[in-house]
Amino acid sequence: MRVDLHSAFVLHQRSYRETSLLLEIFSLRSGRVGLIAKGANRQRSAFRGALQFFRPLLLAWAGRGELATLVGAEIDGPFSALSGRALLSAFYLNELLTRVLHRDDPHPALFAAYRQALETLAQAGNEEPALRLFEKRLLEDIGYGLSLRFDVDTNAPIEPERDYYYQSDKGPWRNPPAHIDTVKVQGRTLIALAAALLHEPEVLSESKRLMRFILASHIGGRPLASRQLFN
Repeated sequence: MRVDLHSAFVLHQRSYRETSLLLEIFSLRSGRVGLIAKGANRQRSAFRGALQFFRPLLLAWAGRGELATLVGAEIDGPFSALSGRALLSAFYLNELLTRVLHRDDPHPALFAAYRQALETLAQAGNEEPALRLFEKRLLEDIGYGLSLRFDVDTNAPIEPERDYYYQSDKGPWRNPPAHIDTVKVQGRTLIALAAALLHEPEVLSESKRLMRFILASHIGGRPLASRQLFN
């Protein structure tokens, strides 16, 4: 029987019963999907060598509901092995996708951005820019794109030498009301993030603080395990 294979990556996996795996995958066709890989832990399983993190895969599954059944898996070309901070960064991306995306909701542009982020992480020293740009793309794709070019109160263009106060569901203010929860950020950081030019250490540091503040409302109160590994 012919099965249709679709581009995908493994986001998370854990053992199920004695010989199977429960998978969370990110696929081009369907977004985040939960699968059961029956017998994948058996020594002679056809799935055993393929289901690796960060490796481009072609997967097929059958069934509906919370868990479909994996019926086909192939490796889809070479990939660069990750280690150290790059590896931790890639696991952070996986955890972020697992926590933020709804199941069975396709995000083809985000899928391409994830693949690009993994390729960038394979180049030593590019972890922080790669993470910030992926976080930005993720927020855009789920409908919460950042406002980075104008003061949301006056509609004046962002000025590089001024300080702003970013409200997570609205954008940057020069003078926000005192009761609003915000994070302080320089105008030049907002401009650099809008242009995807994240090179200066201070800009990277502020971008990280800004993204963590904004993402907090999307990942819930439970800490990210990958962040704890970084610490």
